[in-house]
Amino acid sequence: MTPDKEDLWFAPLGGCGEIGMNFNLYGHDNQWLVIDCGVTFSDKPTPNDSDPTPAVSQPAITKNPSRDVQMADPAFIAERKADIAGMIITHAHEDHIGAVAYLWPQLQCPIYTTAFTAYILQRKLAEHNLLDKVTINIIEAGDIIDIGVFNVEWIAMTHSVPEPCSLLIKTAAGSVFHSGDWKLDDNPVVGTTFDGERLRELASLHLDAMVCDSTNADVEGKTASESELHDGLHKLIANAPGRVVVTCFGSNLARVATMAKIAKATDRHVGMIGRSMINMVNAGRATGLLPDDISIVEANHLGYLPPESVLLLATGSQGEPRTALHRLSTNTFRDMSLEKSDTVIFSSKCIPGNEESVQSLIERLEALGVTVFGEHNVEDLIHASGHPAAEELLTMYEWVKPQLLIPVHGEPKHMKANTELAKQAGIPRQIHGENGDLFIISPNKAIRRRALPVGRLALQGRKLVAIDA
Repeated sequence: MTPDKEDLWFAPLGGCGEIGMNFNLYGHDNQWLVIDCGVTFSDKPTPNDSDPTPAVSQPAITKNPSRDVQMADPAFIAERKADIAGMIITHAHEDHIGAVAYLWPQLQCPIYTTAFTAYILQRKLAEHNLLDKVTINIIEAGDIIDIGVFNVEWIAMTHSVPEPCSLLIKTAAGSVFHSGDWKLDDNPVVGTTFDGERLRELASLHLDAMVCDSTNADVEGKTASESELHDGLHKLIANAPGRVVVTCFGSNLARVATMAKIAKATDRHVGMIGRSMINMVNAGRATGLLPDDISIVEANHLGYLPPESVLLLATGSQGEPRTALHRLSTNTFRDMSLEKSDTVIFSSKCIPGNEESVQSLIERLEALGVTVFGEHNVEDLIHASGHPAAEELLTMYEWVKPQLLIPVHGEPKHMKANTELAKQAGIPRQIHGENGDLFIISPNKAIRRRALPVGRLALQGRKLVAIDA
């Protein structure tokens, strides 16, 4: 299966019909462009596989092992690696970047991404002894470059991690706008806002298609700005008698910046536990997105500070085993223990599928006598999603006006809701599919169901193994 000069194809191997594991292909004139290379996490984690930097080996078939880290099987495109023009990583979330170090040896192509994402990626590649082998091209929003037969423009967006970009992909056969993950945040706290002027100009290009994030398509209204969370979080922290632990997604530097500001106002010391969050903060400092004057107390000093002087940021908001908050809830964190006067704030949303693990985490915390706050019992805003709700999607469709909408990055119900919004916005065509379908953007607009083989690979100890999707 090879596209010719008249073809422009879109082929998702992961992330279409699910949230996570994004792995997308665009095909034109005998070449392929890979967009994102992420992981997902099984709802049946295996605590014994605790090696943080497993080596990569060739996949071996096994019968449905339950492993927590999973990714798309790249076999289709790995067989055509000589035809890969390059790989673009749109932003630094694990469901878009987390599989690169595992799958790159099968693809062996140059990578293009922004400085912040490159910093995160370089750390991952170094852990796998790949840093000197992979060519990483640093891109800035607004750059326009040719990657093989694909002309690509990076357009600044906002999300819950710095420097996300949408992609305008032009070929001789047609053009497509690939949204990546996004929201319309006028005040994202960290980093720049979205390039509204450029987005409004896209309608004049009469784009053949838009491939769009569907995560919050079934949510009415507009997603809150990061800047709107300060007051609600400040109120809870200022009134808390003992330690305060705020748990959020480790990649959210804006939340870190907000916590640092609140800590200063409430005379608390900022502590931080969780490898992913610490790595993100280091990346933010290295790339100039976070100021150097944010003072963070080392974890081994936390137990010596008066409880009422501590504001602790911790990973583990989804109840994941081996994360910081999990260890605190089981009293296995070596540097301090939670007490009855302490407060835990979930500045996060429960991802669908994690309800049971999150509820178990809350129950363990409450059994310790800790006061727990979250979206379930707080009226003020204490979390903002990184994805567009219905109003933002309609705004984007009014700006871009593509001829075809392909919804991705969501469960079927989210993609169906996105399809309905596209109809409401007057987009002439919508094609709703899943991983392994071939979306034909040019010369006509059609879909070939189950045209590409798809599957999953999972980490089993130090190996990648093939499993059923």
